[in-house]
Amino acid sequence: MNPGDRVRVDRADRTYEGVLLPSSTDEQLVVKLEGGYNVGVDRDGADISVLAEDVYEIDGDADGDDAVDAAEDADADADDDASDEVEFDDDLPTISLISTGGTIASTVDYRTGAVTAQFDAEDVLRAVPDLAGRANYRGRVVANILSENMEPPIWQDLAEAVHEEIENGADGVVVMHGTDTMQYSASALSFMLETPVPIVFTGSQRSADRPSSDNVMNAVSAVEAAKSDCAEVLVCMHGTESDDVCALHRGTRVRKNHTSRRDAFETVGAEPLGTVDYHSETVSFRRDYQERGEVDLTLSDALESDVELLKFTPGMDPAFLDVVEGAEGLVIEGTGLGHVHTDLIPRIEELIADGTTVVMTSQCLEGRVCDRVYDTGRDLLDAGVIEAGDTLPGTAKVKLMWALANEESVTETMQTSIAGELQERSVPWE
Repeated sequence: MNPGDRVRVDRADRTYEGVLLPSSTDEQLVVKLEGGYNVGVDRDGADISVLAEDVYEIDGDADGDDAVDAAEDADADADDDASDEVEFDDDLPTISLISTGGTIASTVDYRTGAVTAQFDAEDVLRAVPDLAGRANYRGRVVANILSENMEPPIWQDLAEAVHEEIENGADGVVVMHGTDTMQYSASALSFMLETPVPIVFTGSQRSADRPSSDNVMNAVSAVEAAKSDCAEVLVCMHGTESDDVCALHRGTRVRKNHTSRRDAFETVGAEPLGTVDYHSETVSFRRDYQERGEVDLTLSDALESDVELLKFTPGMDPAFLDVVEGAEGLVIEGTGLGHVHTDLIPRIEELIADGTTVVMTSQCLEGRVCDRVYDTGRDLLDAGVIEAGDTLPGTAKVKLMWALANEESVTETMQTSIAGELQERSVPWE
């Protein structure tokens, strides 16, 4: 009996069946059950039967573990070179799969129970075999990091990689990314690339070894979106708590609004741009979008990294702004219509006089900045602060980084919609 064997364990009137995993103690067995969870069982008094040697297959269930079964079957055939090849079909579009790391790009090795992030087109098809037959795939790794470790230079590497894939004939691109900072990366590519084909970010809130994993549905829906006519940067994630619909969010208007729910992502200030019906494989759009082939492919990937984002809170010491002294740019999350304590305004004015571009956004989730209503706002405008309308604070930071490096008039750029980040009107939506 060895790790990787399929076993049945009978103990104390209970039966456990699954894959035997390595254990850190001789006193206990660790078995990965059919539902995807691990269980520890005391060896003392246990009746153990080996059902199959060196076979780490898990039977499918209604929670989507059929995808895991097929992945396990593919791994079992890894010695057969033909099984690792992705066949090309002239009748299918070519989709480039680009990984930056994160949960969705991980696969589970049921010999050890570990989650790994080895990645190429074959790896993705083994992990998500439901993708097979939908497109021709090319796989590429740009980074293998937790998304909280994402940095602007990696955004530039990612934009260059996407540009190369499209230039080399990709009909669409799917970027697999950790969810925590996905909205920032999607914003960055929205500004750095003009694209004639869809660029779709997707991720997974729950890893592949959990029965409630969303990786299969999100990946499949993202590929369907990448085959669509919407040539924009999109974020494709669960639209409800169920496995029915994925929402397509514009990359500059999306925000992760929950730490763990599968439908954590929401479009702020509007309904999602579109949806993907998982069962009918239908992609539909509710609002206008840039159509496939409407613009030529261009890359403007210069970024000014010396830009900070600061949230104002009551009681903040004006000296706190000394931290950003000498910075090229500062985005402030102000209260309400875009306000800070009046004691901070002289220090903000000094920063602007010394060459720091200061942009005002609101910490409210809905609505837009308007500093012409109250005296504080007028004083901020007189100091030289730029209003960002209803641009989301995180998006505003990324946009300012891009504008400082690429545009002559930063003020005009920050007040003009470049990639759908700035809406003409803020209308309540439910």
